[in-house]
Amino acid sequence: MQLTSLAAVALLSQYAAAQAMLRFACSQLVVDRVDPIVNPGQTYTPHLHQIVGGNSFTPDMDPEKHDLVAQSTCTSCSFAQDFSNYWTAVMFFKAKNGTYTRVPQVGNGGPQGKLLNKGGLDVYYMPGNSKSTAFKPGFRMLAGSASNTDPKKVTLQSICHRCWTSTSEANFVGAQPCSGTDSVEIPFDTKCKMIRQTIIFPTCWDGKNLDSPDHKSHVAYGSSKGADGGGTCPSTHPVKLPQIMYELMWNVTSFVNDKSAWPSDGSNPFIYSMNLGGAAAHGDYVFGWKGDSLQKAMDNKCDLDKDCPKAGLTKQTADKYNACTKPQAAPEQVDGWIKALPMGSAAIKA
Repeated sequence: MQLTSLAAVALLSQYAAAQAMLRFACSQLVVDRVDPIVNPGQTYTPHLHQIVGGNSFTPDMDPEKHDLVAQSTCTSCSFAQDFSNYWTAVMFFKAKNGTYTRVPQVGNGGPQGKLLNKGGLDVYYMPGNSKSTAFKPGFRMLAGSASNTDPKKVTLQSICHRCWTSTSEANFVGAQPCSGTDSVEIPFDTKCKMIRQTIIFPTCWDGKNLDSPDHKSHVAYGSSKGADGGGTCPSTHPVKLPQIMYELMWNVTSFVNDKSAWPSDGSNPFIYSMNLGGAAAHGDYVFGWKGDSLQKAMDNKCDLDKDCPKAGLTKQTADKYNACTKPQAAPEQVDGWIKALPMGSAAIKA
């Protein structure tokens, strides 16, 4: 359902205002087959990622040695103090002739204002209604599972997809993230002009470990669901963290306007780079804010993507963060039409 009334937009704006959160754009740093959390030191890892954030990103980011702030010379995110890295799988369109092409991305709009992205994703940090403790240097975590094929194993309030019925990201569709008709699976109705993907991370930490063998056990979700700050933490993970949420806008307009290339068997043509659907959607995070800037931002209720002098946050121009890119560590063709998904040897142009 598309919200067009002033009352609906006002309600969403009030919801956002009540949360006092950071919300900012991160453009694409690189699209690459590396994963320093799950496959440290490897190139041509099992599937392709799109990565944003500080340009010190490498296949091997040893938490005891790699200093994201000191080693980065730029960041593809709006705030100049954020050298963290954020990454997700890549959405592809599979044509009936068996070739693939990446689905283009756009920035996000809505009642909180338009964000300007060159690819990439939008990041939220939500402190919730209680004291949040910022992440520590070396901290990292995952949300979701890249190998999952069962939608029932996914908590809808944490990972979801929305059918965006407007051709503009600025015309807000729906309500709060992961609510209403949002689904775990990727929608492929022709009325969907865009697909908004949401990934919400755990908000509770054990207070000891910066990582864990599965990159998940050191954190847990709080008592509440969805994008509301996380709720109360369990005794096993007592430290409340800021709630991180990724939003990605996949622009499928050109594909749904011409179905001549769609699979003839009626299957979903939109898949992630693992060759799996929405149940395998996932996100990776490595903390890299300068000094105590994130803690100050949470304590001082810094607002959206605006300068926040109390926390020392400064917003870069879009031209500056868009210019922060780096070459692939695993060089291969990822633009245009390719013969197969980049999953084994280097991808080949179709």
